Amino acid sequence: MRNWKDPQPGPVALGSPEHCRMFCKMLLETHNPYRPAVLEWPELAPDALRRVTSLPIWDIAVQTEGRASVRVETFAKTVHEPLLRRALDMDGAEEARHKVVLSHLVQAYGIHLSPEPRYTPPRDPEWGWLVTGYSECIDSFFAFGLFEVARRSGFFPEALVDTFEPVIQEEARHILFFVNWAAWYRRTLPWWRRPQLFAKELTVWAFLIWERIGIAKGIDSEGTAQDANFTVTGSGAVGVELSPARMIDLCLAENDRRMSGYDPRLLRPSLVPRLARFARRFLK
Repeated sequence: MRNWKDPQPGPVALGSPEHCRMFCKMLLETHNPYRPAVLEWPELAPDALRRVTSLPIWDIAVQTEGRASVRVETFAKTVHEPLLRRALDMDGAEEARHKVVLSHLVQAYGIHLSPEPRYTPPRDPEWGWLVTGYSECIDSFFAFGLFEVARRSGFFPEALVDTFEPVIQEEARHILFFVNWAAWYRRTLPWWRRPQLFAKELTVWAFLIWERIGIAKGIDSEGTAQDANFTVTGSGAVGVELSPARMIDLCLAENDRRMSGYDPRLLRPSLVPRLARFARRFLK
C-alpha cells in the first residue's frame, strides 16, 4: 500500500496514455482490501476515551467522506475509458469505506453525531470531482501532520493509531492519483477548452476558501460542520503545543514521507506544500 513502482522503465510524458496507465495502476495495485466490519477498535482507558470523544472533528469528518464518495462516484459514471473508470470506481468505493470506518469508530466509542445531511449528486460531475480532489489536497496535508502529533504525544493510543493508519495512507494515494489525473486531463483537452477548465478550477478554489472561512466560524444552523479551524489549532488539542513554524515543518515532513514510496515519475501534490514553505519563511 505504501510502496509502488511501475515495472516499465523509462521517462513518462505528462498527458500521455502511459501517464494515465501509470497513475491508474498505482491506485488499483496499492488497494488495501481491509473490511471496516472486522476492524478491531481497541478498548480505551477512561482518559484516552475522553480525549478521543472530545475532539471537535467527528461530524465534519463523517460528512466530508459522505459527500466525497457521492461526488467521485458521480464523476466516475461520466468516464468511458475502462482503466480510468476502474480507478475512479475504486477511489469512490474507498471514500465510502472511510465513512463506514468513521461510523464504526463513533459507534464503538459512543461519540454523538449531529444528524447527517442528505448527500446529493452534484449537477456538474466534473466540478464535484475537482472540489473533492483539491479539498483533499488541502485537508490531507494538515491531517498528516496532526496524525503524527497525536501519535507522538500518545493522544491516540498505539493500538488506535495502527487501526486508523490505513485510512490516512489511503488519502495520500487519493491525492497522488488526483494531481496526476489533473495534469493528464489538462494536457489531453483541446486548447480551446483549457481556459474553461482553468476558470472552473478558479471557481473551485474560491468555493473551498469560502467554505473553510464559513466552517471555521463554528457549527451552522443545520449542524453540518464543526471546528475546521482544528487544522490550525489542533496540535494543542492533541496534547502537544507546537509553534506554527514547527507544525508546518512536521506537515511537510509527513507529506514527503507518505509520498516517498511511490514511483518518482508520478507528480506529487505541490501547491499546498509550496504555499506552506512560503509561509514558513516568515516564521521563526
